[in-house]
Amino acid sequence: MISILLSGDRALAQALMRKSSTDFKRVGQKSLLEMRNRAVSSTSPATGGTPRDSGELRLSVTVSGDEVGYIKDYAPHVEYGHRTRNGGFVPGQYFLKTNTNIQKPIFREDLIQKLRE
Repeated sequence: MISILLSGDRALAQALMRKSSTDFKRVGQKSLLEMRNRAVSSTSPATGGTPRDSGELRLSVTVSGDEVGYIKDYAPHVEYGHRTRNGGFVPGQYFLKTNTNIQKPIFREDLIQKLRE
């Protein structure tokens, strides 16, 4: 018969409970707000900002629940591109995709930091 004696198991259990109750939702909200702020503060799609013509698209960026996006109905046409009436094509500017790609490593580091707390 083998007998196992655990020492420090209460401290380990408490540490695991603390980690499991970490507020990861707050990390997600922080990322969404950073994406929104980047979209509003810059007009360069290359830096995750919103392209500006009249300014309406830039002002329509919103955070709702666990999503960030644009409420203007023409936002997808600016993001992905669209056909013109004469048969031409206006290429997409991919400003939301760029913003998301910029935020990915920041979000990852925020999660790692939260786990270390």
